[in-house]
Amino acid sequence: MPRTLITDGNVFGGKYKAIVSGVSMVLIGLGVIWFMLSANPDTPAGYVGYLTQSAILGKARFYGLQTGPTSPGRTWLLSVQNISITPYTYTEDFVGEESVLSKDNLKINFRVHVIWNVRPDMVKEFVERYSTIQERETTERVVVVAYNNFLKEPIRTFAREEVQSLNGLEVKNNITPINNSLDAKVSKLTAGTPFAVKSIVVGNIQYPAEVANAVAEKMAATQILERKQTEISIEEQEKQKRIIQAEGIAKATEIIQAKLTNQYLQHEAIEAQKAMAGSQNHTTIYIPVGAMGVPLVGTFDTGKK
Repeated sequence: MPRTLITDGNVFGGKYKAIVSGVSMVLIGLGVIWFMLSANPDTPAGYVGYLTQSAILGKARFYGLQTGPTSPGRTWLLSVQNISITPYTYTEDFVGEESVLSKDNLKINFRVHVIWNVRPDMVKEFVERYSTIQERETTERVVVVAYNNFLKEPIRTFAREEVQSLNGLEVKNNITPINNSLDAKVSKLTAGTPFAVKSIVVGNIQYPAEVANAVAEKMAATQILERKQTEISIEEQEKQKRIIQAEGIAKATEIIQAKLTNQYLQHEAIEAQKAMAGSQNHTTIYIPVGAMGVPLVGTFDTGKK
């Protein structure tokens, strides 16, 4: 009888060890599975991570946001879609078939440059309402989809309206008002959304070749006309100068003639003789004189026939 009890004890001990070994294997297997299906997704600097947690049965759910550089720690079926919150620069081209007719039906080629970024505190709304996330989706693709869904066409529409409201040759002279108007419209559109538009600028305006050539020719003709006008103005000033000079000479001659009396000329002759007498180098000239040695001035009858 005691021998039988010992035998039963060995059997019980063997079964216990087998159970423990089996449980250990199961736990190890579960641990391996958990490790394989869990993750510690990283978000680098300049990004906000949109975390989702999947399920073997059921739907994936939003887990939270994390601002890089960081990671959440290893978690079951966790994944992240990183969204850059640094500025993006997109360019909208209006060239070729996309060119815009101005108010006077002139085709205008131009570009609109848009600088914007995702608001860091609205990344969840950005991903869920304005874009899509597919398996292995890149950050660039997520942002492009959101931009195309919300900003692209409104910005293009606003730009067309601004150019169409002006005559063709007025566009270049109204860049600042156009930019201000676009900025106001886009700011109103994006208010309260994840899109923070930093700058929107119209540039690279180009006219058709024939228009550009006509403008160049007009400018050249204008410059020639301005030069001619300047030359005319100079000639007019020279004319006025000569008139004034002639008037001055005539006035001076009139004054001189009024003073050229016989007495004045005799006085001048005496003064000249006095100056000559006091000079070391002088030439004596004999001229007719009258009473008291005063030179005679006038036309005389010599008595010769």
